[in-house]
Amino acid sequence: MNDLAPLLTPEGRALLDEVRGTAPADELAVATRLRREHPAELVSAALGQARLRQRAAAKFGDGDAGRMFFTPNGVEQSTRASVAAHRAERFRALGVRSVADLCCGIGGDAIALARAGIRVLAVDRDPLTAAAARANADALGLADLIDVREADVTEVDTAGYDAVFVDPARRSGRRGRIFDPEAYSPPLSWAVRAALDAPHAALKVAPGIPHEAVPGEAEAEWISDGGDVKEAVLWFGTEPGAVRATLLPGPRTLRGRGLPDPGVRSVGRYLYEPDGAAIRAHLVAEVAEEVGGGLVDPTIAYVTADSLLPTPYATAYEITDQLPFNVKKLKALLRERGVGILTVKKRGSAVEPEELRKKVKPQGPHSATVFLTRVAGAPTMLIGAPARAVTGAGRS
Repeated sequence: MNDLAPLLTPEGRALLDEVRGTAPADELAVATRLRREHPAELVSAALGQARLRQRAAAKFGDGDAGRMFFTPNGVEQSTRASVAAHRAERFRALGVRSVADLCCGIGGDAIALARAGIRVLAVDRDPLTAAAARANADALGLADLIDVREADVTEVDTAGYDAVFVDPARRSGRRGRIFDPEAYSPPLSWAVRAALDAPHAALKVAPGIPHEAVPGEAEAEWISDGGDVKEAVLWFGTEPGAVRATLLPGPRTLRGRGLPDPGVRSVGRYLYEPDGAAIRAHLVAEVAEEVGGGLVDPTIAYVTADSLLPTPYATAYEITDQLPFNVKKLKALLRERGVGILTVKKRGSAVEPEELRKKVKPQGPHSATVFLTRVAGAPTMLIGAPARAVTGAGRS
């Protein structure tokens, strides 16, 4: 079913309530029972929507996801609610009262903006996607603040809005994830022109965007949530040339200060693994300054130091052993210490963590973390465990 309208009828809504939370193993039996009283196509659509809502709960929470309407692409490509709320708060702090949300998808960002008290024009050219955005605004009681329009975003007049937000499509049905910003739909160059025409703007881009592709007029922000890098945003009308890494929940924001590379030093008692947003933003030097450390290798984003200092921008590990890469030696060390729970992290190593686990066959009641990396250019194993004594919030 490529039309949400039947699911928005009283019969469709009743079916959605009835199939809520249906486990995959029970779908056939539930479908067989419901088809005795309802059209087969409507039952299939309701069960399909229930599956999408279950998937969407990770991004939107059970409460919102259980009331919203989704498309498969919408679940995959929509912004996580916590990230959208952070961006909406930044717009609100800038004094923005109206936003043209271009390529709005199923309306995740429009919902966050409306909840921040911002009036939204939400535009998408796909009829089903626009219908989902409209249904979601209504389902969450935000229809008075969200005007959904089915149109080509390149033909929409945004002159009457305080800000523009553009979330170009970065996936292709045939090619999968798109890495070239000019292959986005619409291309990044078009989005930048639209941004420069507005008092304020934000462009959502892939976190792997090359720094050289960031326009000089833009501020670049990389955002992680719970330690996972989610996106990068190019802001216009804020701080041109600025770079920041924002960690959620919080937010905690690490700003670039143009520091030189921290330099390489010998491995100290502690190893700091910077948050992925700080790494993507090229702010490892700022993390190193926070903890008074240096790099284990000029090409590796691991910071080492002799002291344990509080920082929200990196996870600290206490290192007990440093060995040249050697599977047999690692296996013997783990057996000697009774390590059965082994966490394997890698940076600058071709060895796959699962492959290493199979070879060392960890057994025993204790746990350890092994880092497969390079130290001063040499393949190295660093063994340790998460440091537990760090408390505090660090700078923000």
